[in-house]
Parts: sequence; C-alpha cells; structure tokens
Amino acid sequence: MPRGPNMIRTAPCTLLIACALKRQTSCSPLARPAQLYRAHQPRPHLVNLHTTARRNMAVEIAPLPIPPTADASLLKDFGREVKGVHPGKLTPEQFKEIHDLLYKHGALLFRNVDLTPEQQYALTKAFDPTSESYGHGNKKTEGEKKSILHPDLKTIPRVPQVQLIGNGTVYDHEGLAEAKLKHPSHTTFHKTRVSPEDEEKGYTRFYRWHIDAALYDLSPPKVTTLYGVTVPKGKHQRVRYDDGTGDELEVPLGTTAFVDGKTMFDILPPELKSLAVRTKVKYAPHPYVWMAPAHALPTGLGIMSEGLEMPYSELPPWEESKIKVFPMLWKNPVTGELHFQVHPCGVAELFVDPLPEGAKREGALYPDGAHLTDLKEVRDLLYKMQRPAIAPNLVYPHDWEEKDLVLFHNRGVLHTVVGAFKPDQVRAFHQCNLAASDDPKGPSEEDVKKWA
Repeated sequence: MPRGPNMIRTAPCTLLIACALKRQTSCSPLARPAQLYRAHQPRPHLVNLHTTARRNMAVEIAPLPIPPTADASLLKDFGREVKGVHPGKLTPEQFKEIHDLLYKHGALLFRNVDLTPEQQYALTKAFDPTSESYGHGNKKTEGEKKSILHPDLKTIPRVPQVQLIGNGTVYDHEGLAEAKLKHPSHTTFHKTRVSPEDEEKGYTRFYRWHIDAALYDLSPPKVTTLYGVTVPKGKHQRVRYDDGTGDELEVPLGTTAFVDGKTMFDILPPELKSLAVRTKVKYAPHPYVWMAPAHALPTGLGIMSEGLEMPYSELPPWEESKIKVFPMLWKNPVTGELHFQVHPCGVAELFVDPLPEGAKREGALYPDGAHLTDLKEVRDLLYKMQRPAIAPNLVYPHDWEEKDLVLFHNRGVLHTVVGAFKPDQVRAFHQCNLAASDDPKGPSEEDVKKWA
C-alpha cells in the first residue's frame, strides 16, 4: 500500500482548515497523531486546494448487498456502503455523518480505499478520542501464551493499536520482516469438528461469536475497523450449525459474519425481554485464559459445560475490582435502542433484578430476582436467548475484497470468523479497536418499566 507523505498529510490538511473555519481551538481526532502535524505541515496554498475539494464532497450511502440467504426485510436497516469520501481524510462535518450512520446501521463499508495503519488508528480513535490502547491492551495477547487469542494477532510495530491478522506467511509488511499468521479454526476450539472429508467438500463452521473486548480490566471498544490488505479468492463454503436443527448457511471464503444485537433483543418473546432488561452479566477474570482449556459448542455460540475451564487459582494474577459486570442490554448512544451484547464464551455468572413494582408476574422468569452461578444454567439460558439471532436468515456474511474497510459498532453487533484456509492461502487484514474510555450504559429506568 502506498504511504507517501501526501497520504499522511491530506487528512490533517483538511481538518486543520475545516476546524479553523469553525473557529475551533483544537482539531478533530482524525488529524492525530499530533506528530503528523509537525512532520507534515503543508504550505497554505496546498491546504486551501485540498480543503475546498474535500469540503464539497458529499457522503453518499447505499444498502449493503444482502445475500439471498438473508431475510432482507429483517436486515433492511443493517449496514450501509459509504461512497464519495475517503475514510482517512474526513472533515469534522463528514465524520459526524459517519459517526451517526455507524450507530444507526451497525456496520459501514468503504470499498477500494488505500489506508495506512496511522489513518486507520486515527479513524478508530475519532469515535472515542481519549482512548489510547488496543482493546486487549497493547501486546498483551502476544505476551499471554495461555490465552486463546495468542496465535491470532501480530502487532504493527509503529502503530501498536493496529493488529495484523490473517493466514499464511507475510513478508516485509509494515515493519514486520516476517509474520506467520494463523486463521482461527473451529477444529482447535469446538468440542466436535467437521470431518476432514466434509471439509474438502467445503463444509465449515462459525468459529466463535463474540464482541471485541478484553472483558477484564479494560472497557469494551466502541468501534472496530477491519481493513482487507490481501484477500484470497476461492469457492464458497457451507457453514453447518450441527446443533440438531439442520441449519446451514452458504458463505464466501473467509467471510466475517455479523448479527445485529438490536435484532437479537427485538425477536425475543416477552418473558425473555423482561429477563434481559433486568439482568447483568459477570465475566470471569482473564476470560480468554480461563476458557482456553474448554471446548465450544458447534455453533460457536458459547462453551460446553464440561468443567474444563482453568481454575481461578491457576489464572494469571487478578483483582476482584477489575472483573467486569455489564448489563445484558447496551443502550445505543445515538438511537437509544437496546442491543443484546453478551460474549457467551466468557460469562461466569448472571445477576437478575426483581420485577419492578406494578410489573406483571404471570409467566415472568425469576420475578423476585436471582444470582445464577451454575455455569451450565447460565450458559443454557444465554444460548436460549441468543441462538435465534444467528439463524441463517439473520446473518450478514461479508464478501471481502482487497482494500475493503469495514467499520462496525462493537457495542451493537456480534461477529465471528468463519471457515478455513489452506496453509498456502495468504490472507492479511489490519484490525483496530481501542479499549474505551467508559463502560457501556444499560437500560434506563423507563426501558425497564417498558419491557419488564
């Protein structure tokens, strides 16, 4: 990817003038890092040319290409393709549009863009300007050998908030002389696996439905950005759910699959909506180390209850004050809608509040409240609540092309790696998400009264 001075310089040029026109004393986060200003201060006549052109470009949107397997009526509000602007060169006004579009639609796609790691970091940071470190802590996943995330991530040296993920061996890439990448495979994480014979026929599975988050100490990132550098092409694969339903889903090779947390809540029956709006979720300390010895369900939506989790006494040092307890439902800061946002693999306990005064008790679950600590009970309940939303007609499997940039609302959607590559199929992506400056907000008092 080209990384000449003009590419680094243009975003600060645009934003510097746009901010000046608005008589602001400081500029948008997209113009950071600050050293880029000092290193690439443009001449005034160049600034004006760049700014005028950028300011006149309108943000255009179009629906995402919904696959025939999906129910278009249920996904009509999910995702938009953005045209007419470069994601690394946005004016403050354009960024405000992108910001609101992301929270309204859950995912945004920019096609055929050249994007440096610096630009990707700056764009991601703009959604949460005081955030600094990678969502799991800079270099923590590489350093923690027992974590299930350890093999999957390599850090871009000069921009440690951006990770290199993919498959195969990549050479001379953004300061990395050689990076051996490994696409996560259900064969190493699930209790059962698709047979090698069926894999050859193109059958595969979802790997792990999740939110990008450390779920211990650090707050969940607000936004994740994924940029396709090298995207191998191949035959479509067929996801098998293997849970007795017979569900299958045709997907592009190496897709990232998304489901909408708002839909996950909206399609619940009343008694489960009441439970969701009253429940908080407690995660295990160092959950990716804790779950590493265990096996996942064949849908990738949670862990089998076999007692294989690492005992708390054997985990890396942890503090009770750093354990995360989040609402089951997270409130969208732009739309006010509620999104069912639970990483099922890392959950240890559930806290259920009693029904509010005046609420209907007939048919209600745990009307007097409860503290659920039995892992199997916790997991079975979560699966009952989350499984309907990963039905084939509710999944958006993105068909990646090189130079695709996808932004997704990490506090509003769940996603998963899918499929399998052969060792010689090279796939390289840049991923960025930042541990947030605050924790997600849950349902308001009015929300509880409405849904409980």
